[in-house]
Amino acid sequence: MVQYNFKKITVVPNGKDFVDIILSRTQRQTPTVVHKGYAISRLRQFYMRKVKYTQQNFHEKLSTIIEEFPRLDDIHPFYGDLLHVLYNKDHYKLALGQINTARNLISKIAKDYVRLLKYGDSLYRCKSLKVAALGRMCTVIKRIGPSLAYLEQIRQHMARLPSIDPNTRTILICGYPNVGKSSFMNKITRADVDVQPYAFTTKSLFVGHTDYKYLRYQVIDTPGILDRPFEDRNIIEMCSITALAHLRAAVLFFLDISGSCGYSIAQQAALFHSIKSLFMNKPLIIVCNKTDLQPLDGISKEDRKLVEEMKSEAMKTVIGQGGEAANEEGVLLTMSALTEDGVIAVKNAACERLLNQRVELKMKSKKINDCLNRFHVALPKPRDQKERPPCIPEAVLEAKAKQAAEEVKRKTEKDLEEENGGAGVYSASLKKHYLLANDEWKEDILPEILDGHNVYDFIDPDILLRLEELECEEGLRQAEEEGDEFEMDGEELSPEEQEALAEIRKKKNLLIQQHRMKKSTAESRPIVPRKFDTDRKFTTERMGRQLSSLGLDPSLAIDRARSKSRGRKRERSVDRGEADGCDAMDIDGTQASKKLCLRSTSRSRSRSRPPSEFVPGEGLKDSTQKVKAIKLAKKSVKKRNKNARRGEADRVIPTLKPKHLFSGKRSIGKTQRR
Repeated sequence: MVQYNFKKITVVPNGKDFVDIILSRTQRQTPTVVHKGYAISRLRQFYMRKVKYTQQNFHEKLSTIIEEFPRLDDIHPFYGDLLHVLYNKDHYKLALGQINTARNLISKIAKDYVRLLKYGDSLYRCKSLKVAALGRMCTVIKRIGPSLAYLEQIRQHMARLPSIDPNTRTILICGYPNVGKSSFMNKITRADVDVQPYAFTTKSLFVGHTDYKYLRYQVIDTPGILDRPFEDRNIIEMCSITALAHLRAAVLFFLDISGSCGYSIAQQAALFHSIKSLFMNKPLIIVCNKTDLQPLDGISKEDRKLVEEMKSEAMKTVIGQGGEAANEEGVLLTMSALTEDGVIAVKNAACERLLNQRVELKMKSKKINDCLNRFHVALPKPRDQKERPPCIPEAVLEAKAKQAAEEVKRKTEKDLEEENGGAGVYSASLKKHYLLANDEWKEDILPEILDGHNVYDFIDPDILLRLEELECEEGLRQAEEEGDEFEMDGEELSPEEQEALAEIRKKKNLLIQQHRMKKSTAESRPIVPRKFDTDRKFTTERMGRQLSSLGLDPSLAIDRARSKSRGRKRERSVDRGEADGCDAMDIDGTQASKKLCLRSTSRSRSRSRPPSEFVPGEGLKDSTQKVKAIKLAKKSVKKRNKNARRGEADRVIPTLKPKHLFSGKRSIGKTQRR
């Protein structure tokens, strides 16, 4: 079976691009250095090579164009006429003929100039002949520029043509515009043809595929045809005529009996009779569409008579030779693409009639005689008059009966849904298959979250026993606390202590209230800046007064607060001997010497640690493990340091060809690194 795939045709460059491609390839693929000191034979060979190579490239490219474009006389007549309708056969052949003429001219030019180059007597003359040869070749290509552009347009259009196999099982849909052809095709195939309520929505052939009895059928949707002379039909209508004339297919002639397409039944019948010669030797079915708007029985007598005439013409098929009437079933069918009433019946009838016709043709062909001797159908003959019914074991019959009973008894979720109100009302229960000790527990509601906690975390089979133990323990503790219960009251305190207790309780209540106020306004309160005490309310003097009022010595607290607030500065370190001698100093020494002694004892000089010393909190077990980790870290960066990487993310690529090594004049030798 021949497959026509026009999408594989190579792109045709325009004249300017064609010249650039060939000359660029010649410059890249042939030597470029020549000196006048070379022998004359070497010079001639140098330029002859360029001319021959250019001619070969032109010849290959032009031959590819000529061979890949289809020849109208060699392909199937359907594609031949379709290309003629779309592009005009004469223009197409003329363009390919000009390409062929250019190929021959370039070959002749190259042959002539190679002959002249054999007699070139200098570098200048050889070079001039080479330039003239290449210039004439490029001039020939530029002259066929319009033909190249025309062929490129044809190639692009042919690549968009549907892939139609003229020899396979085909169903062809035809009729007036807007009668429902594309709607029918969308129903029976996976094609997506545009459907609009105006004429000539379909402007070219569309192909879809459908299946019938495990066989693939090709469905072709053709543009609408108008009832007018052959010469007045446009390109869109001629596509349909070409498909009807050349494709061996089952033809579905669509008839709009409602008249909503804008054409009466009489006009559609006139079109049928004008193109009925194209239906010869093809299974033909009259399809009355849009029965949802107008049933077939409701049309007038005149229209009914026209439909019957079309039916009688359709009954003349290949199977009934000499115009004899064939089987009337499946000749006139009704359908509605909107409600899908009768759509499948029309498809099945068309596929069945086409299949019968193809089988009949194959049986009448000469090839069937070569195949029949390979087939043998064995039919057993009865040896006596005894009846021998098929024997089916009892176990098999019982199993089948049991299976049938189970199928009847079992109710699916779909059945339950329909019984209980349908979709949106019935809600399937996910708990009915739970495996519990008691089936009544299946529909019990068990909370998953209670008081913000996951209930499943607190499920314990021994919870009652543990509850009893807790209650016993709680009772024992309450009994112990009753004997030791003590609450401070003011009866056993002196008046001074009672005043202090009242002050403490007052202060405690005040702090609790302040804390609650801060907590309630925490979300809306702005972040406290670093220097919040701008009014100098919280000072050491105020703290000293408050501590003094409570009867406490504030000196140590003030010194500690000042040491914390003052930034640490580098101070002159005191010798260890002097620091140790501070304890032996006289008690009556000055206050400055005491401060110096305190600072020197509290702040000893910081000593540096070795890297391998173990420090708690580093994530290592001991100093041995730390030494091992340091060694592994050094080993991991060794390769990176060797490649002079600054870090793991360093992706700098050094200069692979330093200029001082690769610049300047080259010595005599190899030129492979040019």
